[in-house]
Amino acid sequence: MRTKNERLLTVTEAADRLGTSVWFPRRLIAERRITFVKVGRHVRIPEGAVDAMIEAGTVEPIRRPVPRGRRAG
Repeated sequence: MRTKNERLLTVTEAADRLGTSVWFPRRLIAERRITFVKVGRHVRIPEGAVDAMIEAGTVEPIRRPVPRGRRAG
């Protein structure tokens, strides 16, 4: 849910934040996979929606113990 003072990003700003082309956020909007706001004919994406998408897609590394007694080489 969007907070009152949350910044609304343009599609270009959202793409920059995601590190993608503008087509990726446009596709997310078309497929209704991200929250967006229509302001007249303009489309804006709440900053929190982009942050939530990044958080949801973040994969933490698996920490495996290093086997003892094994040598590389």
